[in-house]
Amino acid sequence: MDARAPRITAINLSGPEPISHGRGHRHYQRFSAQLTQEDGNSLSLDRDILRCGRVVGVLAIDPERDEVVLTRQFRLGAYLAAGELEALEIVAGRMDPGEDRMETARRECREEIGVELLQLIPLFELMPAPAWSDEWMTLFLARVDASLTPDRAGAADEQENIAVVRCSVDEALGLISKRLVHSAPTIIALQWLALNRSSIARLLE
Repeated sequence: MDARAPRITAINLSGPEPISHGRGHRHYQRFSAQLTQEDGNSLSLDRDILRCGRVVGVLAIDPERDEVVLTRQFRLGAYLAAGELEALEIVAGRMDPGEDRMETARRECREEIGVELLQLIPLFELMPAPAWSDEWMTLFLARVDASLTPDRAGAADEQENIAVVRCSVDEALGLISKRLVHSAPTIIALQWLALNRSSIARLLE
């Protein structure tokens, strides 16, 4: 790691200043930050951020059938950015108050792909967009019975209309090269699968 540039050693943060309140407890806020570097220099920044908090992502796999279960639904951001009518994604969602991350992962799989999880393993944590959001995702590997998935799922109170997509592992891994998936957590999950495919059976013992 190149350590020639001075590192930040302290931060004095002021705020938040409310900008707007959105759906699902997501708030847009402004902060001012005074950063101190190890060489004594300081830097002042004003930053706006979307407060999303803790979320989960679930890579749902049926190892007996060698399948991955994904979701396909309309995403406004994908449409505004690229005219994409439907986005292919792993199961994902926000932690409700009082839930732990395992409970959230199980609930989101029931809601989005219509099945109970047979096994759930936390893999790692990631930030999809740290420049503009505090969203912090725990990515899970889950074992499911893909034969039990419905054609459509989704939580009606969240206006979800989700198509449940079963595909072979080979098909899932080909989605990136074919430019059919653009969701960052989904790409990361599928790349993890590509690197660890031979270890899945051992992980799910």
